[in-house]
Amino acid sequence: MTTATTTANPLAGAAGAGKPFTLIRHSAALAKRSLLKTMRTPEALIDVTLQPVIFLLLFTYVFGGAIAGSQSAYLRYLLPGILAQTIAMSATAIGVNMNTDISKGVFDRFRSLPIARSAPLVGAVLADFVRYALVAVITLGVGYAMGFRIATDPLRAGAGLLVAATFALALSWVSVFIGMLARTPGAVQGFMFLLVLPLSFGSSTFVQANTLPGWLQAFVNVNPITHLAGLSRSLFLGGPVAGHFFWTAGWIIGLTAVFMPLALRAYGRKV
Repeated sequence: MTTATTTANPLAGAAGAGKPFTLIRHSAALAKRSLLKTMRTPEALIDVTLQPVIFLLLFTYVFGGAIAGSQSAYLRYLLPGILAQTIAMSATAIGVNMNTDISKGVFDRFRSLPIARSAPLVGAVLADFVRYALVAVITLGVGYAMGFRIATDPLRAGAGLLVAATFALALSWVSVFIGMLARTPGAVQGFMFLLVLPLSFGSSTFVQANTLPGWLQAFVNVNPITHLAGLSRSLFLGGPVAGHFFWTAGWIIGLTAVFMPLALRAYGRKV
């Protein structure tokens, strides 16, 4: 009976069941471990450091003149879209990292510690939120160096960064779920790439939706990356917020409501 209950509910642990502050403390310690491991392997930060820089420079200076007439005008349109794209792509890392830790037996060692069984998962999610904040700050910082300027106010700009990080956090539950099911880290990366790539390029990230074929517009208009990019543009540059906000909030709630329980259940079975 005890084993079945523990497997069905990974949020119950040996040392921390019914003690939320203990779970938070253990999760924070494991989040620190994850961040330290990342800092000692800087190549693991390529997706949140170099990738947005390369995309901004490449698309602005190669396509800006052809698409918008000037690089500066295209940068204003492009940067919020690049933020949405790169922060969605960065959500892939958590599934790959957890699959790697499980395959290497790291979670076997965690089970021998007097901590809640969910603490490693919660710690990994907390550490990844730092990654999402980092990619948002780097994207905006590089954009400022290239000439991008926020036309609203710091509060709305901060809200734009927070919404982007929250969306990535919701998408990370998809990555965790796939990470628990896939056999290898490479398979997790492949599945997530096949998911995120069409969402990134089949959106309004690079061009306006009304310039696309009608059949593609139907997909673009419900694409979460389209609405996240649109919301970021409204919060950074001004414009109506409500439509994109409700779409983005709906996707965040929907992804979390569907994939968080699935990820927790798969995690409970895996570890």
